[in-house]
Amino acid sequence: MTRNFDELPANHFINAIINEDIASGRFDRKIHTRFPPEPNGYLHIGHAKAIFIDFSTAEEYGGLCNLRMDDTNPTKEDVEFVDAIKDDIHWLGYDWGDRFFYASDYFEQMYQYAVDLIKKGLAYVCELSPDEFKSMRGDLSHPATSPYRDRPIEENLDLFARMRAGEFDNGAMTLRAKIDLASPNFNMRDPVIYRINHMPHHRTGDKWCIYPMYDFAHPLEDAIEGITHSLCSLEFEDHRPLYDWVIANCDVPCKSRQIEFARLNITYTVMSKRKLRRLVEGGFVRGWDDPRMPTLAGMRRRGYPAAAIRNFCTMIGVSKANSTVEVGQLEYCVRENLNINADRAMAILDPLKIVITNYPEGQTETMLAENNPATEGRGEREISFSREIYIEKSDFMEEPVKGFRRLIPGGEVRLKYAYIIRCDEVIKDADGNIVELHCSYDPATRSGNDTSGKKVKGTIQWVDAATAVPAEIRLYDHLFTKSNPDDLEEGEDFTDFINPESLVIPEHSLVEASLAAAEIGVPYQFMRTGYFAKDIDSTDDHLVFNRIVSLKDSWGKKQNK
Repeated sequence: MTRNFDELPANHFINAIINEDIASGRFDRKIHTRFPPEPNGYLHIGHAKAIFIDFSTAEEYGGLCNLRMDDTNPTKEDVEFVDAIKDDIHWLGYDWGDRFFYASDYFEQMYQYAVDLIKKGLAYVCELSPDEFKSMRGDLSHPATSPYRDRPIEENLDLFARMRAGEFDNGAMTLRAKIDLASPNFNMRDPVIYRINHMPHHRTGDKWCIYPMYDFAHPLEDAIEGITHSLCSLEFEDHRPLYDWVIANCDVPCKSRQIEFARLNITYTVMSKRKLRRLVEGGFVRGWDDPRMPTLAGMRRRGYPAAAIRNFCTMIGVSKANSTVEVGQLEYCVRENLNINADRAMAILDPLKIVITNYPEGQTETMLAENNPATEGRGEREISFSREIYIEKSDFMEEPVKGFRRLIPGGEVRLKYAYIIRCDEVIKDADGNIVELHCSYDPATRSGNDTSGKKVKGTIQWVDAATAVPAEIRLYDHLFTKSNPDDLEEGEDFTDFINPESLVIPEHSLVEASLAAAEIGVPYQFMRTGYFAKDIDSTDDHLVFNRIVSLKDSWGKKQNK
């Protein structure tokens, strides 16, 4: 795809850098990016931003984007995470074609590049223990030291080959790049580029017992694949000099360039994989795909539309400075999408029975309900109506407060898509608890054919007692009560701020009969309640719905109050 320089995108600093590279002729190939997750956990919303930037940048320039599993550390990597990562990226709407790679594909090449550095006098085998390495790292006033820095090249080559052959224990030796022990950037003080780790790899088995460090492997992987622009989050900015050093001193086929952007931080959320793993393994949540987790698997299970996440990434933009985004912005994008795409349905989470005393016993009639008033062409559905129905307890008040516009003793209200009813009698048990209401209906007020001329101030949802289906309704909320769970005082732990109401399951919830045929993950708006999606835990005998998001930002109002 050929484009004129004047037509190239320039809406943020990454595009400006790429445009300069195109204008200068730095790369004689099309723009090529990559997304390189480590398969040691599930992707989260922070990764969604990186995926969006990597794939959309390639698309903007008519280029390519690779998917690469950065599996250089066998300690916590697993094929389960590989499959989950691929599923999540496809769900977001991106595809890498035939460009799917593993860092482990290049282990032999990386080893040879390390050997070449030794031959150039730019790498050496060091026998400092981890504690010795730390104590000899120096500080801003004193350089690092190593008694092994001036080993002869032949001795380094021999020891490195024996490291590969498995002659030494874990931690006995490392291979270090020979750069600058006095550098103010500690990443350049002869960093370790290979370490011994006698652990089977999920792809290479026991073939290797030495593994490249990320800072050495990353630029080599990019260069081998022909990546022109290696886009990564801001914490790698201090590592860029090492990235450039590796590219400059290894005979690689592409002089890849690293560009850093601000990572995504969201209020009431943690993004650290270590902390997310602890939530899972500690039983604080029900798994990596728990709908309270910020993982893409959790958001997909909860019912978040992929398009809403893409719109969110567009809204927050690309910047160089770290900042924290309010979770309300993400929820706004979700609501905006669901308002257009989610069909409506009626559900009662806290039921109160109504007997319509003047409605014929045994009679049932069918009402027509709009599927989605916000979107044309979504059609209508049929709902049944009979003598006994259920409404929300909160839609009735025996002693109404000022401004209450729903059902009260002697008052009238419209049942959505049905009739106007009047509350005639409140039935209580021996303890004085309300057990049901006796009401009467006006046959002339049928929705769509009202000839009564009556006007009422309130309209409420309901379900037919004869056909309503029991359902488990999972009301999810933010996992933490603290806006920044990473900002802790001495003695605090981030799990101290887990929201005890992050999952609430009301008893005896009922949904309209049409929802028995709902498909897993398809969103619905439960009228006046929120947006919901059927969960994978559902069976033919037990419906389960997850609340995706409330109709309004009630949490934000609660916190402000």
